[in-house]
Amino acid sequence: MKAAGREVTIVMIEDDEGHARLIEKNVRRAGVNNEIVPFTNGNSALDFILGADRSGISTQDRHLLILLDLNLPDMSGIDILEKVKSNPHSKRLPVVILTTTDDEREIQRCYDLGANVYITKPVDYDSFAHAIRQLGLFFAVMQIPGQ
Repeated sequence: MKAAGREVTIVMIEDDEGHARLIEKNVRRAGVNNEIVPFTNGNSALDFILGADRSGISTQDRHLLILLDLNLPDMSGIDILEKVKSNPHSKRLPVVILTTTDDEREIQRCYDLGANVYITKPVDYDSFAHAIRQLGLFFAVMQIPGQ
């Protein structure tokens, strides 16, 4: 996947090692060979995405796709989603929610906050592969503001 001709880095925020391996396997099976940077907690992921100062300025020149679990040991994925989508430098980053929660209110809240896709684990491979391919198409046609 590329955005504006540049490689997209996949940021996977998942604390369950088994789920992380399964997600990576499904990404690879969908034909996506981009770098995957894994995180097991929200704080280190936010440091990577928004920078240690959380200003988001470090995100300006990077193209990231975030795969986000909602149930993390140090904070909720909702908190991460809110921080990413409320920051002017990262608000356009695509976020795929991958979680065991299938509560309709939670799903709606994620979409209201700006999530692009919500997938319930255990991951149905076909819907996951379709979502990843759709995001690949999204990146292929996406215009990066100011580029």
